[in-house]
Amino acid sequence: MADAGTDDALEDAGFVEHIRRRTFRGSVGLVVDSLFFLFGTVSTGWLAFLVVTESFARGWQQLWFLLIFWVVVAYLLLPRVHSILTLFYVPDYFIGRARTREGLLGDPINIALRGSEEQIHEAMVRAGWHRADDMGLTSALRTVRGTLLRRSYPGAPVSRLYLFGNVQDFTYQQEVSGNPSKRHHVRFWRCPKGWLLPGGHKADWLAAGTYDRSIGISFFTLQVTHRIDKETDKERDHIVTTLVEGNDDARVKLIRNFSTGYHHVNGGGDAIITDGDLPVVDLRRVSTWDVEGSGRPTVAEQPVAPTPSAVFTESPIAGTRRPTSLYLGVLLMVLRVLAALAAAAVVAFSIGDGQLDFRAFTGALTPDDARYLTSLVTAIFVTIALLISALYSVLAYLIYHGHNWARFAAMGISSAAILVTAVDFINGGPQITLQTNLGGLSFDVLVLLALSGTDARRFSHQRALARRLARVGRRNARRLPALGSGESLGTGR
Repeated sequence: MADAGTDDALEDAGFVEHIRRRTFRGSVGLVVDSLFFLFGTVSTGWLAFLVVTESFARGWQQLWFLLIFWVVVAYLLLPRVHSILTLFYVPDYFIGRARTREGLLGDPINIALRGSEEQIHEAMVRAGWHRADDMGLTSALRTVRGTLLRRSYPGAPVSRLYLFGNVQDFTYQQEVSGNPSKRHHVRFWRCPKGWLLPGGHKADWLAAGTYDRSIGISFFTLQVTHRIDKETDKERDHIVTTLVEGNDDARVKLIRNFSTGYHHVNGGGDAIITDGDLPVVDLRRVSTWDVEGSGRPTVAEQPVAPTPSAVFTESPIAGTRRPTSLYLGVLLMVLRVLAALAAAAVVAFSIGDGQLDFRAFTGALTPDDARYLTSLVTAIFVTIALLISALYSVLAYLIYHGHNWARFAAMGISSAAILVTAVDFINGGPQITLQTNLGGLSFDVLVLLALSGTDARRFSHQRALARRLARVGRRNARRLPALGSGESLGTGR
């Protein structure tokens, strides 16, 4: 009979092998995702070329089609190109700058804070700031309406910037003259546990505050965005002043020459100037006893630590939010299914009404044989269309729930369709126009872009890992009663 030491060694070896297999799968998945990402970028460039060619081919009266070309370039192609290039020339460590989704250097980090999240929320509200809404379709439409009609929207969303590899935890802002296009705003990021600022200074949070002066076009991506004022130090001082004036318990320590003063541009191409000083705002003495009614949890509402059985049985994937790109990819796949069903119905009715006469191709057919062949072709066509639609529907459902292999399968189908179209085009096939298959090609490119994006990839990989952990948890939960008899949790002996 093996002793306890041997059992532990075997158990450890099994755990190491499990980690090795999981790491291998993750590395293979990363390579596959990278290939789809690169192919999606190349496909987008080709689509942009086809769109601009189509716009000029339709004559000067149809130059409005260039608007579609701008959308493809600004919102699909250039972000992808920057995402690839910044992997090589933007350092992946803290340099006092946030980064855009595409990896471009964003706003300067110009404030550090000490204190809990509740204390920061309380201090900002007391200082007269409003928490910004999360970026979404509804909030974006409200922002556009408020900007065009000059209507106040104190909770207008702020674009996402990244620090420590994460999007900002929350954002606060102050409107100017009730116009969403002009506002003070500041993004907050939680520092990693145990992380220290250069020089050994402690900070619980870092923040980037800038002033939006107008709406304009990004210099790097050509997207519509807010343009910021270059005097970022003035905005930094405004934020610190409001915090101190609104909170008697706030304390400020200034780290002079934290970084070299510089003139540069942010991710939108706006000039920025800073002296390099970094104020550290200490909010640890700010009371949060009056947070009740502010929408933040009180002490009585704090979550209770789960029991061991809850840890093993509760699914850890419940709180993972689906990114917008995943919703877009699934929506495009659903539209593709509906389009396929509509096409199948049109062809079936056309054949059934006699609009397609097979005797023109095979004159020897009798009328009965022609009707039989018509019925056979109709049945085969409809069956294939239904099978393809069913496959696409199942894949869309699985992608929505974060199954990584389904996402790979959908991207593979779209990539194959793009390749077939490209090969046919290169070999002298029919021109790709709106009247032929430009619409279908656009659908395939958009599906590939949506599902190969960083957010969709991260969500699917997190869901895959969470499912594996949940399965392990359920197995261990069934073994919990055996713990009282001294059996091992890892092996079930």
